[in-house]
Amino acid sequence: MLPENKVPAHLDEAVCRVLYHRLLDRWNERDGRGMADLFADDGSVVGFDGSQLDGRAAIEAEMLRIFQHHTPAAFVGIVREVRQLTDDVELLRAVAGMVPPGANDINPAVNAIQSLIAVRRDGEWKLALFQNTPAQFHGRPELVESLTADLRSELKTLQRIDDE
Repeated sequence: MLPENKVPAHLDEAVCRVLYHRLLDRWNERDGRGMADLFADDGSVVGFDGSQLDGRAAIEAEMLRIFQHHTPAAFVGIVREVRQLTDDVELLRAVAGMVPPGANDINPAVNAIQSLIAVRRDGEWKLALFQNTPAQFHGRPELVESLTADLRSELKTLQRIDDE
């Protein structure tokens, strides 16, 4: 029998996966406030270009600015691993591709490796860190091609679901 406030680890993993996909969904919906709401008050983001945002307010302000002035490409993500670090901390590792506005295919030049740290505070899971790193694989084009193939497969799956 589990202690009253202990949730099975697989449920924490599922929550972490949901947080990740909600983050991508909010980006794709151009919902800066919704993205920021997923973060802890002291959460941080390391962007694709290396920019750093610290605190939910800074994350919201920058996302609102980006969405006001740009129509960014849409994310397609694949979770590769979720690892419980403590009872209240989860690490998620993923890969992501982007589909430019008006296009229907992944742009391999902006494939990314993404890491997320989720923390449970007062019974609620929030993002403590999201890092989005270019997946350049310098000198190893076969890795770019393999990752792009995985992301294209995921994109086709999502397109089929949307068509149903």
